Amino acid sequence: MTGQVRIRVALEYPPFALDVDLVLPGRGITGVFGPSGAGKTVFLRAIAGLERAARGHVEVNGQVWHNDAKFLPPHRRALGYVFQEASLFPHLSVRGNLEYAASRAGCAGGALENTADLLGVSSLLPRGPASLSGGERQRVAIARALLSRPQLLLFDEPLAALDQTSRNEILPYLEQLHDELHIPSLYVTHAADEIARLADHVVLLDKGRVVASGSMQNTLARLDLPAPFSDTATAVIDAPVAGYNAGDRLARLRFGGGTIHVPYAAAPRRERVRCRIDARDVSIALAQQTDTSILNIVPAHVVGMTRMQATAQVMVSLDADGTPLLARITQRSWDALRLAPGKAVWAQIKAVALD
Repeated sequence: MTGQVRIRVALEYPPFALDVDLVLPGRGITGVFGPSGAGKTVFLRAIAGLERAARGHVEVNGQVWHNDAKFLPPHRRALGYVFQEASLFPHLSVRGNLEYAASRAGCAGGALENTADLLGVSSLLPRGPASLSGGERQRVAIARALLSRPQLLLFDEPLAALDQTSRNEILPYLEQLHDELHIPSLYVTHAADEIARLADHVVLLDKGRVVASGSMQNTLARLDLPAPFSDTATAVIDAPVAGYNAGDRLARLRFGGGTIHVPYAAAPRRERVRCRIDARDVSIALAQQTDTSILNIVPAHVVGMTRMQATAQVMVSLDADGTPLLARITQRSWDALRLAPGKAVWAQIKAVALD
């Protein structure tokens, strides 16, 4: 079937067994998220054909790479693979690395320059890999993967080896790729902020099994996720930028539930941005507060609640006119406010906590 990525792989990989059966979107970024040892890298390797012992079916937008009757080796699969380490050819310049990928794929003239512009590495073309920063090397590696003319992109924790400054440098380029690519990508990470900023669809993986799969916003805000994922529960608002205020360095985002203010750094000069809201940064009030330092106060309804294991806290699911939010509060607060599904409340979100 076209327009989908179908993946069914089974592999004994002590101490766990990988057993995944998924149908994913044929375009956009699917985030593969889970704790260390969940099987995320093995999953990618099986898709790439690097695990010959894997059994199952891999099909990308109608192209079958693996089933009971065939097994294409990695070099015959139209994929680009970006690892934690850039692994550039040290004896070639940046241009040489990109030309190698472009020539093997038979890219049309101008593709190298266009891809270099897209990843912001045009000025680096004459330089050698040893002279580049970690973030620069990884952007070159992504450009090289794109020039292989892939039908599927695989990212295996591409930012894990970078410091925070380098991560912040490269994320806007990945967001631009998200907007411009017309092929599917699988993006493995254990960082919830990367999933929130980049993914359209999310697969939660633990001990080789799929815990949940679905749209990014709905999946990350679920109350029924098991312990490895409950601490990273988060809500994401994808909204247009309504305006900027240079005086207080805040931007306004308008969504179904109202308007929220976020710092400039969380909303660069773009028409639309994603804003991640951690459950710990949301409180609940029964009446709209006016004498408070909290800028973002939006009306919502309680959807449900789950108790956090071995703590005095509960996770509350809220609906702000169609946008899911989460609030992590104490059991005492839940009882004192007499909260219950359907109850009208006000969600209070600290602007300084948003990213």
